[in-house]
Amino acid sequence: MLSFTVETLRPDQIRSVFPLIREVIPGLDLPAWLRFARQLTTVRRNGQSGIVVARRDGRSFPSGLFCYRVDNDLEHGRMLIAEHFVAVDLLDPSAVLDALVKELDALGKRLGCTAVRSVVHGAEHDVAGGLSAAGHAQEGALLLKPLLAQCG
Repeated sequence: MLSFTVETLRPDQIRSVFPLIREVIPGLDLPAWLRFARQLTTVRRNGQSGIVVARRDGRSFPSGLFCYRVDNDLEHGRMLIAEHFVAVDLLDPSAVLDALVKELDALGKRLGCTAVRSVVHGAEHDVAGGLSAAGHAQEGALLLKPLLAQCG
């Protein structure tokens, strides 16, 4: 059985996971990633947001990650929202996802959340299956309409 270390990414490690996040957002550039990730990992957030990474034991480079934040939901109260899941491993990407999902549930409990909402974007088909297998059920539909940038 594969063993992983799962931990919150420190702000000084943000650049190291850029290749991973590009697996799910190929057009993302480094400055945009740095702005986004710094907002999640700032100390002022006091653990209410961040990036969780999974490393196979004995390896220094992460094999997976997800981004999270705590929000208040009208129906569920305090909710952990996770998105941008990445699980990359030549031997067994599902083991990486399993480690991340296990931490997702534990993190929600540690942060006093009553529910976890996992946002699975279009390119993350395998993630949806892994989350479903761990007891996450479809809650509704997430729709997106890109807006054209204003000229001028």
